[in-house]
Amino acid sequence: MRAALEIVFWLCAALIVWTHVGYAATLAALAGVAGLFRRRGRGQEEGAGLSARVPSLSLIIAAHDEEKVIAQTVERALALDYPRAQLQLIVACDGCTDATAERARAAGADLVLELPRAGKIRAQDLAVERAGGEIVAFCDANALWAPGAARALAGAFADPSVGYACGQVRFERPPGARSGASQANQEGVYWRYELAVRALESRLCSITAGNGAIYATRRDAYIVVDPIMGHDLSLPFNMVKRGLRAVYVPGAEASEKMVPSLMGEFARKRRMMSHTWPIVVRGGMLSPRGYPPAYAAMMFSHRLLRYFTPLLHVLALAANVALVADRASALYVSTLSLQAALLLAALMAGVLGARPLLLARYYVLTTASPAAGLWDWLRHGTLAWWDAAEGTR
Repeated sequence: MRAALEIVFWLCAALIVWTHVGYAATLAALAGVAGLFRRRGRGQEEGAGLSARVPSLSLIIAAHDEEKVIAQTVERALALDYPRAQLQLIVACDGCTDATAERARAAGADLVLELPRAGKIRAQDLAVERAGGEIVAFCDANALWAPGAARALAGAFADPSVGYACGQVRFERPPGARSGASQANQEGVYWRYELAVRALESRLCSITAGNGAIYATRRDAYIVVDPIMGHDLSLPFNMVKRGLRAVYVPGAEASEKMVPSLMGEFARKRRMMSHTWPIVVRGGMLSPRGYPPAYAAMMFSHRLLRYFTPLLHVLALAANVALVADRASALYVSTLSLQAALLLAALMAGVLGARPLLLARYYVLTTASPAAGLWDWLRHGTLAWWDAAEGTR
C-alpha cells in the first residue's frame, strides 16, 4: 500500500514540475541545439521575403456593447502602418444594444455588421464571409495594436506553411491600480513566462495556443468551429492537423487593460476554462490524429497537463497525507510542509499583500480555475457569449 502511495505522490509531483518548469527548460535546450544547426543567412532570406509583398488584410473587430472603447480601437486600427488600399476594417456588432455601431461608423470603419447576438465566434464567422482580404486578422474591441502590428502579423504568411499567426499582448494596469494591493492581479508575471514558452514552441514546431486580442489566419484556411469553442485554443492545433503551422510573432504587439483584481482574474479564467473543456473533450484536442509526434508531446505537456493540474495537486496532497499518517518520515513531512506553506501563503496574501504571497495566491487560484470551469460546464453547459471583465474597458 505504501509503495502505491509513493508512486502516486512522486508521479503527480513530477508531472506538476514538468508542466510548469521542466517543459520550458527542455524547449529552451532544444531551441539552443537547433540554433547551432540553423543555416547562416536564413533569417536574412526570410526577412527579404516578408517585405517583398504586402497581402490584402481584413481586420475584424467583434464587439458587444463596446461604445466606450470602439471609436478609439477603430481609429488606432486605421492608423496602422499598413497600406490603406490593402486594409479592410470590419466591425461585427454582436447584438449590441448601445451606440457601438454608430460610433464605429463615425470613426471610419469600412464595414459595420449589426448582427443578432450569437457570441463572438459567430460574429467573426459572418465577418469572414464578408471579408475581401487574403489574410483575416482579429482584434478585441478593447485591444490597441501597435503601429507595426498588422504588417508584422501579415508578414508571417510569406511562409506558405503558416496558416495561423498570433502576436503578443501586453497587459496594463488600469489607472489608479496599486501593484502591491492585496487584491492585485499577478497576470503579468504569468503572461511573460507564457510568451517566452510560446516563442520557443514557435521556433521548434508550432504554438499550442494563441490569444484573442491579436491573431490572423489565411482567408482560405479559416476554420469554422463550435461557437462555444474559442479560437485561442481551437485554431492552432486544428491548423497543425491540416498540415499548416501556427506561429508566434513577437513583433506584432497589442495592449489591453488587465483585470484589476485577482478574484476578477480568477472569474475570467474560470469562464475561459468552461469554454476550454468542450475543446478538450469533444473538440479534437485529445485526438492525436494529425499531430506530428513532437507537437503531440507539446500539447500533452503544455495544455493537457496544465488543465489536469488541479487533480494532480489533490492526488499529491492526499497521497502525502496518507504517507505521513502511515509513517512520518522526514522526507514526506517536508513535502507535506511545503504544500501546506503554499496554501498558507495564498491565504495570507489577502492580509499582508506581500509580492511572494500574492504570487502564491495567484498560482492557487489559477490552478483551481480549470476545475471550477469544468464544474460550470458539466453543471449548466457553456454559453457562446459573455460580458467583458469588469475594469478592462
